[in-house]
Amino acid sequence: MSRLGEELRDPWGLLLGATAAGAAWAVNVPPAAAVFVGAAVWLTKVGTAALQGRRGSRTAAVTSGSQEERWLRRAEAAARSFDELGASMDEGPLAGRIARMRPQVDDAMAALRRLAQQASLTGTALARFDLDHLMRERLRLTGAREQARREVVEDIDRALASLATQLEVVDRLAETGDRVLARMESSTISIEGLLARVVELAATSATGVLDPARVLDELAAGLEGVRMGLRETEQITRDALDRQPPPER
Repeated sequence: MSRLGEELRDPWGLLLGATAAGAAWAVNVPPAAAVFVGAAVWLTKVGTAALQGRRGSRTAAVTSGSQEERWLRRAEAAARSFDELGASMDEGPLAGRIARMRPQVDDAMAALRRLAQQASLTGTALARFDLDHLMRERLRLTGAREQARREVVEDIDRALASLATQLEVVDRLAETGDRVLARMESSTISIEGLLARVVELAATSATGVLDPARVLDELAAGLEGVRMGLRETEQITRDALDRQPPPER
């Protein structure tokens, strides 16, 4: 699917367009004009996001088609929509609070991109190991040791120790990759949830159904939790990757 096609199907773009149209209608803009406003917001989002996606793809160090790329794309789409929604609001306390949350979103997205790169690096490192071969070799050497003469047992033990080291590396890499993907998944869904609440707040703030200050305080706290969790995972995985020795052939 092309980048433009993905953006046309992005539900956040449709939701932003509908919200913009509803806001225009609420201030007595004629229905036809309100529909035009909503369509303009939606198409602007589609065009901008597709262009940004093409530019970003030239420098991305994330494996194409990987799970980490899919989570990163979803998070980027939500972050763009958050930015566009804030920019579409009239000046006021609500718009100001949302604008002040933008650095937190940017920081979280930067950490997500680095995590995606780490996940791809981990996957590449894992691909260098043939786990089935290592397991067969360990089984073979274990059997050979039982029948070996005393003078060759020490050599077999060294080979078994090397295999054990490689298997430990495989386990640590797999654990690191699982941790990164789990954090990316939870953080992406949290950012999407943040966007959904902001859209709801923008659509209902004039009715007084929600308390904007309380909701924004909750969202800011949640976003800070996402940001700190990403930073923590990033440091843990970086340390884990730095400890990995190269695979022995």
